[in-house]
Amino acid sequence: MMELRESNTYSDDIPEPFSKMRFWYHLGYQLPRSLVSAFCGYRVIGQENLVDKAPVLYVCNHESYLDPPLIGQAFNHELDYLARKTLFTGIGKFLYPRFNAVPIDQANPELKTLRTMINRLKNKGQVLIFPEGERTYNGELGKGQQGVGMIVAKSWPTVQPMRLFGAREILPRGKTFIKPHPVRLVIGKPIVWNEAVKQAKGKEQYNLISEQIMQEIGNLSVDGYVCS
Repeated sequence: MMELRESNTYSDDIPEPFSKMRFWYHLGYQLPRSLVSAFCGYRVIGQENLVDKAPVLYVCNHESYLDPPLIGQAFNHELDYLARKTLFTGIGKFLYPRFNAVPIDQANPELKTLRTMINRLKNKGQVLIFPEGERTYNGELGKGQQGVGMIVAKSWPTVQPMRLFGAREILPRGKTFIKPHPVRLVIGKPIVWNEAVKQAKGKEQYNLISEQIMQEIGNLSVDGYVCS
């Protein structure tokens, strides 16, 4: 169904911001750069694996509120992503749409939201999604949600697995204050699907796609290679 190859390239470099980033997105990109410098030793493993030709669905484990900006530091262009709808209040109602965030109800994801991401991918978008749908409590990987499988089946993008290590130690779920800790973002080889994925329909088949995605995320290690 898919294949991965080894990768062991390390990079301490954070890409320079792309000049065509819009003002608010660029601001949201630059502020975390200061956080990265002050609170963690940020390293990207497998930077050479990064797929930049759209459409691309980047999939990663979810450890902390800080995950989107930490992942964003590996890119020099804008990404689209999902964010829980409760964040879209107050100033968040103004900022999050300008950060390319699409609101989602974690407890009951709406089909309309999934279709929005499908359409963005069909229009050559580059989308970041956390298949688990929520942050981890204990650092362990959770179950992938079927909506991710549906997005893949309906838009058939390149799917690139990533895994964050250390973000939970900086800001765990349920905590308010951040503390210094090294962060590693491991970028794996893109997942190679067969043609059957295009024909996937229904909850069972969408769940199978999500399960395989979570398996590939789980195979990624801080040593820069795919665990056997």
